[in-house]
Amino acid sequence: MSMKRDATPVGRTQAPAPEAPVADTGRRNFLRRSAAAVGAVGAAGLVGGKAFPAGAATMAEANPENLPPNVPEWNKYLGYSVDWQPYGLPSEYEKDVVRRSVEWLTATRESSINFTPIQDMHGFVTPNGVCFERHHAGAAIVDPVDFRLMINGLVDKPLVFTLQDLMRMPSVSRFHFLECAANSGMEWRGAQLNGVQFTHGMIHCVQYTGVPLRTVLEEAGVKPNGKWIMAEGGDSAGMNRSIPMEKALDDCMLAWAMNGEMLRPGNGYPLRLVVPGWEGNMWVKWIRRIEVGDKPWFAREETSKYTDLMPNGKARLFTWEMDPKSVIVSPSPEKPVLHKGLNQLRGLAWSGRGKVKRVDVSLDGGRNWQEAQLDQPVLDKCLTMFRMPFEYTGQELLMQSRCIDEHGVVQPTMQALQKVRGVNSVYHNNSIQTWLVNKNGEVENVRLG
Repeated sequence: MSMKRDATPVGRTQAPAPEAPVADTGRRNFLRRSAAAVGAVGAAGLVGGKAFPAGAATMAEANPENLPPNVPEWNKYLGYSVDWQPYGLPSEYEKDVVRRSVEWLTATRESSINFTPIQDMHGFVTPNGVCFERHHAGAAIVDPVDFRLMINGLVDKPLVFTLQDLMRMPSVSRFHFLECAANSGMEWRGAQLNGVQFTHGMIHCVQYTGVPLRTVLEEAGVKPNGKWIMAEGGDSAGMNRSIPMEKALDDCMLAWAMNGEMLRPGNGYPLRLVVPGWEGNMWVKWIRRIEVGDKPWFAREETSKYTDLMPNGKARLFTWEMDPKSVIVSPSPEKPVLHKGLNQLRGLAWSGRGKVKRVDVSLDGGRNWQEAQLDQPVLDKCLTMFRMPFEYTGQELLMQSRCIDEHGVVQPTMQALQKVRGVNSVYHNNSIQTWLVNKNGEVENVRLG
């Protein structure tokens, strides 16, 4: 295997738009039959033959006694005390806003993944309770009193830190997205999963707090020939990944908190590595050791896994950066169009190379594009929410979004991506997603061809 890094993005220049976009009608018919089997517009998502709840997508029938000019029931009585929930929970009416998993994706539940309900996000910050998790040997439960971080290898002085040692060091807080390299991986050969939570939900974005990795490495003293680090996790999988020293000294962080609270067990409590803009597999959780070396380790997760199989049978190695990507989260299969007239489209965009510069939206399958409004702030290697009003009269729409980052890299079509990468990949699918909005407001995952 060559260790040459191939990180040239597909889509630096805009691919020509198709003259007459045609949806995959066979897939469309299958999805329509699936939706009919579910029996409700708001629950038109099927995974493994099971319907998932639509949450707030459906319009429940209101109780007329609570509507104006009547005084609603909650307006008449004392509410719960301040001690009702020592640790606050969402409203009972938001009970369907949860992570979901797909049982048939993996052989075991310990080495598996769940998905963030991005269709229910109303900003770029993901609540801790619904951040997706990827485990290789189940979530480790680590006693912080027993936790230690070791630094060894090509350093002047090997060190062992307690969690409190690290928390006494100068800390920083930054917002970053974390995306699994396999996000959208099921979609390489055709439209598969009819739900944005399942096609794009291997992502979250939170504020991480911790100590810069540079600070810890400088404390140990990296030798001149120390060009790489190996980060090793504390789970029973012994997860380890090689990271070039340039990145380690740039913006990596050893984080103990997310969104103002300590990490949760599934997200690496009490300490995880943060590698902004790079694939989530490198963000080693329950991190126990960092070894400094003069070359990469070629670990399992960077040779047999997390490489990109090309049409000629060779695999690209070290394709760490997550290229520009976006997706419309509403309308989506979980969020049908419920009303004719003016509606608001919203979505999420991101780039592991820096900031999102622009997001374009098409309602006709890529023939015409309009620039969407970006919510502020737009931060480096962070999710950005975009919005655009649209008029729905009951016509069919082919909705797409296209992200352009600050370096001018353009999110490609699947056709452009497959022309370079073929169809054997699992990782790094950043292609444009298409939603078909039917005349009855239902939304389907389709592939244009």
